[in-house]
Amino acid sequence: MARDRWPTRVKRVEDSLRLDGPLAERMFDALWTMDPLGDAAAEALAREPRWMGRLASNDPAMPQAVRALLDAAREVPEWVDRARVDRAGALLFRAGAAGGIVLGAKSLIAGYCAPAGNKPLALTGQLRAKVSHRLAETSKYVASSCTAGALWPGHEAWLLTLRVRLMHAHVRRLIHQGDQWHAEDWGAPINQHDMVSTSLLFSIVFLDGIRDLGVRVRDDEADDFVHLWRYASWIMGCDPDLLPADAHAARRLARLIARTQGPPDDDSRALTHALLESPRATIQGRPGELQVAIGHAFCRGLLGDEIADQLHVDGRRLRWVVPALRTAGRFLPRPSNARLEAAGHRYWQEAIEQGRAGQPLEFRPPERLVRLLAGAA
Repeated sequence: MARDRWPTRVKRVEDSLRLDGPLAERMFDALWTMDPLGDAAAEALAREPRWMGRLASNDPAMPQAVRALLDAAREVPEWVDRARVDRAGALLFRAGAAGGIVLGAKSLIAGYCAPAGNKPLALTGQLRAKVSHRLAETSKYVASSCTAGALWPGHEAWLLTLRVRLMHAHVRRLIHQGDQWHAEDWGAPINQHDMVSTSLLFSIVFLDGIRDLGVRVRDDEADDFVHLWRYASWIMGCDPDLLPADAHAARRLARLIARTQGPPDDDSRALTHALLESPRATIQGRPGELQVAIGHAFCRGLLGDEIADQLHVDGRRLRWVVPALRTAGRFLPRPSNARLEAAGHRYWQEAIEQGRAGQPLEFRPPERLVRLLAGAA
């Protein structure tokens, strides 16, 4: 029976095979596959960690598995259009604060909604501790990836993406050393299906969110943005054959994933509330309460009442903020793209600085998982 091929996490199997055919089958099979190049490099770095800070070097003494990963990532695929990648990221900066709102209140929380895909986060405790710092890391990754030229081999976003890829591989390595992972239910940890799902959070889910907030996005700009994230996600270790080539394909894939992942669970709710309630830790009194209330309202407005109710998100009293911003974006005059992009660069830099609070952004494996598995051993 086809159902027995895949983890129990997959819902509505027959309907999805009928509606999406080979696409559904490939995505379900991807629940078992990981990132062999990244995993081999992480294993080598666990033995010789000094090389983690020297990924940009050409030292011949570098472990062979690490060099193999870097050499592969330097070979930009033929399907990558450099001009499209370099111009696509301007959309993030043009969106300004709307992009930051969507990243926090829609994209990340949409990822938490996956009751199996959220298990590495739930196990590591990454988002329940040091929430602002983790958000600063995500913001840095997104803003760097959208900076023209930064994704090309040897540049900032390329190196940063490889560090995140190696961090994911190290988390997989630690999870495999423990006994808390239920592969028959969840598939492999940080598998290809879930890596591609994460890519969609930064591409089509983000695009739909900023449009909901009134940001004007042409269809060709949306396709370019998806193309950028296809390339960025390839550097991250995703199978390019699973990654959508345009916005239409991305939206179809997002629908398939949403249909088959099941409703949010307790971990979804815990991760969501850790994020939405995080302003209380740094903003005291009524201003902090107001920021939390606005965050709930944006989450409800961007994800919809059904998902918000499943996540136990509040925000009904201020639910008008999303349609109000959408209307304003349609009818109010706006500055030139150049001015919007300049302001957007300042916004993202300030958001990152505020979130990291003077601490370096190192993209390190979560200490909680290291301690947890050390204790289990």
